[in-house]
Amino acid sequence: MSLARSAPERWSELFSGRGVLLLIAGALHAASIAWPIDLGFARGQTLWPLQIAAMGLLALVLLRARSASQAFAAGWWFGTSFLSCTFWWLFVAMHTYGGLASPLAVVAVLALAAVLALYFGLVCSLWWRLSLRSVAPPALLFGLLWMMAEMARGTWLTGFGWGAGGYAHLDGPLAFYAPWVGVYGMTALAAGLGMVLAQMASALGGWPSGAEVQARVLARAGLPVAGGRPRRAGAWVWAALVVALPLAVPASWNDWTRSSGSLSVTLLQGNIPQNEKFEIGTGVARALAWYQNALLAANTALVVAPETALPVQLPEGYWDTLRAAMDSSNRAAVIGMPLGNEAQGYSNSVVGLVGGAAQPLRYDKHHLVPFGEFIPPLFRWFTALMQIPLGDFNRGALGQASFTVQGQRLAPNICYEDLFGEELAVRFNDAARAPTIFVNVSNLAWFGDTVAVDQHLAISRMRTLEFQRPFVRATNTGATAILDHQGQTRAALPRLTEGVLVGEVQGREGLTPFAWWAARFGLWPLWLLGVGGVAWGWRRRA
Repeated sequence: MSLARSAPERWSELFSGRGVLLLIAGALHAASIAWPIDLGFARGQTLWPLQIAAMGLLALVLLRARSASQAFAAGWWFGTSFLSCTFWWLFVAMHTYGGLASPLAVVAVLALAAVLALYFGLVCSLWWRLSLRSVAPPALLFGLLWMMAEMARGTWLTGFGWGAGGYAHLDGPLAFYAPWVGVYGMTALAAGLGMVLAQMASALGGWPSGAEVQARVLARAGLPVAGGRPRRAGAWVWAALVVALPLAVPASWNDWTRSSGSLSVTLLQGNIPQNEKFEIGTGVARALAWYQNALLAANTALVVAPETALPVQLPEGYWDTLRAAMDSSNRAAVIGMPLGNEAQGYSNSVVGLVGGAAQPLRYDKHHLVPFGEFIPPLFRWFTALMQIPLGDFNRGALGQASFTVQGQRLAPNICYEDLFGEELAVRFNDAARAPTIFVNVSNLAWFGDTVAVDQHLAISRMRTLEFQRPFVRATNTGATAILDHQGQTRAALPRLTEGVLVGEVQGREGLTPFAWWAARFGLWPLWLLGVGGVAWGWRRRA
């Protein structure tokens, strides 16, 4: 008997009860990163038990899969649901502000999710094949494979790792591991716990285990079967230790940094509507007036204006007025604005005006957004369908110098650059010159009043845990906030309001384990761990 199955049979379960279950599980996974519904208490919150439960539902389906192609279909179906429910708000940018017809915008979002979900389908198929004849722990293999799928999604072809499972665990026990293994390592642990949960449900429900289902498939095909019942006890002990260790170890034992002093900050949130932001007579005039008044009125050591707060062309004397104010009061301003010209091109930049400095400081965005900030090869036809100004920026260098303000080293990053922890880590190669404070400037007005605001705040919070560095975030519409080095929001402005946030931020120095190894090797240690685990699983095949 052959193990081959017809294409309709391979995919038929996507439209059955299991297919619906996977769609629901994917949606729950997306919701666990930042709960999207306003219940009066939960909107924007991370829900780590929900993420593990969602992974457990996927794992339960995989344990019942009868072929590698069914496992692929399950992973791809779950991934498509999870990703489309995670970044559905791209529709708002493409349709509402980009002018793309709504059917095309829907198709674009679903197509992006479906393509990126191929990573999950592939690793689920590989997991099924490895676990079919192997005595390697299924939870370990699944966690490592899922981690590699998320790293591939987050790094290859510029990367878009938005919504990785680890982000749901900012307030759970797995947050303990952030300064050690980063968000992708946490994602592996969460996926492994989901598989253990599925194994426990199978055992308690008296259902046949995944290994037993697979054994029946092999037996019907006349192929040899690996003997023995699966040993679940070891996986359960591992899961208990992963969850219990953060509760047993004193928090001070996981504190890798020390104070480098405090800095008073003012964060500006202009709330300029996106459909007016680049209009000369409305949004531009309003931004010029509001931000100049706010910058001049601030009396803290640092004042920060968000991404593209000011336009390319400034009125005569505008810049000189700001520089003179910073020099006379020995203050500093960090201002987001495009720099360049038509001949040489533009960059999405941050300018630092530091009192007493001979020249303004400059940071140019390195990790650009495809279609919004640069046009990938062969896709100019797609961006031509949208009306997005300044859509093809020049790219800045990786690991640019920090801005020094009153003894603190500020590391600017623009918009979703804080998604790429391995790129921020490059700044930590030299501990003596490593940043003490991260400064993020963003404009999420492209996405309206959606969960994108909460998801982006969760991303910044994860970076604070990985590096044990505070983040100050100045945004156009939200979330403008001060985050401490433990990922806690110390102060924030309401979204979609015009406001000024004044507070203090404590800089930190010292290196977490993640900062040390990611600065030197990027994500390669995790890749080697994942590949090594898969190779071990392959060699252990019966």
